[in-house]
Amino acid sequence: MVSKALLRLVSAVNRRRMKLLLGIALLAYVASVWGNFVNMSFLLNRSIQENGELKIESKIEEMVEPLREKIRDLEKSFTQKYPPVKFLSEKDRKRILITGGAGFVGSHLTDKLMMDGHEVTVVDNFFTGRKRNVEHWIGHENFELINHDVVEPLYIEGLAKRVGARLLLASTSEVYGDPEVHPQSEDYWGHVNPIGPRACYDEGKRVAETMCYAYMKQEGVEVRVARIFNTFGPRMHMNDGRVVSNFILQALQGEPLTVYGSGSQTRAFQYVSDLVNGLVALMNSNVSSPVNLGNPEEHTILEFAQLIKNLVGSGSEIQFLSEAQDDPQKRKPDIKKAKLMLGWEPVVPLEEGLNKAIHYFRKELEYQANNQYIPKPKPARIKKGRTRHS
Repeated sequence: MVSKALLRLVSAVNRRRMKLLLGIALLAYVASVWGNFVNMSFLLNRSIQENGELKIESKIEEMVEPLREKIRDLEKSFTQKYPPVKFLSEKDRKRILITGGAGFVGSHLTDKLMMDGHEVTVVDNFFTGRKRNVEHWIGHENFELINHDVVEPLYIEGLAKRVGARLLLASTSEVYGDPEVHPQSEDYWGHVNPIGPRACYDEGKRVAETMCYAYMKQEGVEVRVARIFNTFGPRMHMNDGRVVSNFILQALQGEPLTVYGSGSQTRAFQYVSDLVNGLVALMNSNVSSPVNLGNPEEHTILEFAQLIKNLVGSGSEIQFLSEAQDDPQKRKPDIKKAKLMLGWEPVVPLEEGLNKAIHYFRKELEYQANNQYIPKPKPARIKKGRTRHS
């Protein structure tokens, strides 16, 4: 009886243990399943979060990339490579002020002086000059650009006196007017109509020479005067009304090349680099009297129109219009003085220079077309200023 009772007790205890073990096992299984579920939920949420973050990062990247491009462009502009500049010692390096230094001739003179190692300050009101002409020097330690209109005078003659500087006046062949002497040498006094449509420019340059030499005699300031003949090249203003820019523009746009009068008037054209070399030579010389700077190779206006038409490959016609008043019939410099005293004469052949100018004008037309502006040649200035043949 005792043995049977003991067996029943052991059996009951075992059943309880089994139930307990089964309960523990079930709890362990539930805990395990719950843990896996939690882990899966965490991983799923993390995956969703990461995908969302990737999308957000992608959107941010799309927005930021153009800003990065602009920053890179700015960095390039701040670390731009300037044209090669010669090193000059302090005693050899000059400080040079150029009024109108962002214009056609002025910007080329700026390039020459900068590359020669001098310190250059350009003053311009950008009425006909452009920042694009000198922007490749902006930021250089030897270069300074001042936006100023000489309507408010700078009194550069007084500045020259105070610092002992030399003053160079860019005069013109227009001081000879419609010449009765051919070719024109520096001792020819000219033939100018003082009340004609061209008088303001012609007489303005003549009186500028007068004032410079009067100041030289009175105050002892060194003066140099360059009488500049027709000059052409890159950076010419596209619609300035001059013969070169008009003919090239008309030929490129397929418009008639307008010749005023018979076209038998003659001109002598020099490339801008030749002029700049002459100006620098004059500035560094001891020649205080006026000097002609021009190319003595003479061409008629009609020959010049046909040459440009052929170089462009244009089908434009040549259109003859009535002659402008006081348009000089002949213009050719006598450059014996420049050859003898400056060792200077032009070296760039006419066609070579014209091809460079045509290339520049073609690029400018493309640039203007992209900016929705197409320049048109200006007609001859009949009532005031210069005609297109000057």
